[in-house]
Amino acid sequence: MLQLRQWRDRLLLQEDLNFLLTNRVPRQALTRLMGRFSKIRNPWICRLSIAIWRMFTDLDLSEAKKQSFDSLHDCFTRELLPGVRSIDSDPKVLSSPCDGIVGASGTVQCGEIFQAKGFPYRVEDLFGDPERAAPFMNGTYVTLRLTSSMYHRFHAPCAATIQHVTYLSGDTWNVNPIALRRVERLFCRNERAVIRMALPDGTPLALVPVAAILVASIRLHFLNVLLHLRWPGPNEMPCNQAVVKGEELGWFEHGSTIIVFAPPGFTLAPGIETGKQIRMGQALLKFA
Repeated sequence: MLQLRQWRDRLLLQEDLNFLLTNRVPRQALTRLMGRFSKIRNPWICRLSIAIWRMFTDLDLSEAKKQSFDSLHDCFTRELLPGVRSIDSDPKVLSSPCDGIVGASGTVQCGEIFQAKGFPYRVEDLFGDPERAAPFMNGTYVTLRLTSSMYHRFHAPCAATIQHVTYLSGDTWNVNPIALRRVERLFCRNERAVIRMALPDGTPLALVPVAAILVASIRLHFLNVLLHLRWPGPNEMPCNQAVVKGEELGWFEHGSTIIVFAPPGFTLAPGIETGKQIRMGQALLKFA
């Protein structure tokens, strides 16, 4: 097993091959196929799939609420045991909505943010509309990447009211660092949802879950919908749903990315830096 992991790591370090295998393929067809395969309810197929998955990732199911799964999808979207994540209780803190690895972060300057060094993109392109992006000009953003082996559910970063969801269909590029260094405006090309919310005092916030290859499905509990590549609409979904800090909002059906936006007045919490792995509930942004 150790030799297999070493071979896996050497393979993944070869950027050209990694990019070829995960992007120069029929991405959407593979994503739909994976979606169907992952829902097959067969114990043998499920156990074999998880065993193969473990060969290529650092999958750890010790925190999972259950240890026996009905399907690969059931394992992807697993719940955690109660109490294994602590939610930062400071009302001035926005907690991380998910487990993830911190990617690009910083201030929205001149309407642009970065997906990787030297690769800027416009926030209005990500949101799909300049007016939606306007509250976050000169604000703060953090990109959180979920790997395939991580806990895939995401949660409310604070007590707030969810006001509107915009669904933007798109491609399914891989969102790993290799692709982010090669594909311009990648997050603006991929399927995504823009979740706009407001604090009790009206302060706006936004979460943008971005799907990726083999994912392309985003479950939102508060709308009771599963957004996917063949979603027929509506694409604009007003809502008025109050949530408490740490409340589960939905899940990805694999690994992907969530970009968190806050208006001016918020700064990165201590210790939040590129490459750091954080957990859902940990302090992410703090009101200055």
